[in-house]
Order: sequence, then structure tokens, then C-alpha cells
Amino acid sequence: MADPQTLIAEVYIAFNQRNVDGALALMSENVSWPKASEGGRIVGKEEIRAYWSRQWNEFDPHVTPIEVIDRGASKIDVRVHQLVKSLGGDVLSDSEVWHFYTTRGALIERMDLEESGADFGQSPSSAFSHR
Repeated sequence: MADPQTLIAEVYIAFNQRNVDGALALMSENVSWPKASEGGRIVGKEEIRAYWSRQWNEFDPHVTPIEVIDRGASKIDVRVHQLVKSLGGDVLSDSEVWHFYTTRGALIERMDLEESGADFGQSPSSAFSHR
């Protein structure tokens, strides 16, 4: 597997630069991803591309890793600083959340998230509740 610190740094840099192709290059074809701004999950690179496009047309999220923990067995936990702004620049959310990754080889296979001690589920994350 690629160095977890490098993999995580690269995926967040690509996301924050809105470099969809760069981020998707670090994911498996059948990657499973939470839809934080909508609720639920999606599977596959093209679904992520469409989801991020919708998200970025409504919000301006910026996510920065604070702590990366390699759990072994292809598990990586990442504590992030998540700043979500409206397209007009108003801060909607400024918080820390956990992202949990499962990898296969050098690629991300799945991402899960948790906020405020509760697992994220079918509802949107509280960071995106100011629609």
C-alpha cells in the first residue's frame, strides 16, 4: 500500500483544489463514499464526480487533515478540520470531524465519517444543514 500519510494528503489537496480527476485517481473503480451534504452513500467514481459537482455548486467546503492514524489492515483514520462556506463566503460550519478510510492496495476503497460522536447516516451532515 502507498504511504497512508501521502495518500491522505494527496486526496485532500485534490479535493480542496477541486481537482476531481486527481482525487478520483486515488480511488478504486467501485469506491463507496458518503454524501455528507445530501445523506446516504454512493458507489463508483462517476457517482462521486456528479455528487461533488452538485455539492460545489451549492457550498464551498475545505477539509484539512489534522491527524492521520494508520490502523493497519488497510484502515486509516483521519481527524480533519472542516470549513464549509456558502458560495457568498458566509461560514456555515467550522468543525472537526473524523473520516475513516478503507484501502485496497494503493487506492481508497471506502470512506466513512463521524461527527459529534455519532455515526453519519442517511441524513446530511450538520455541516451542510444551513441550506
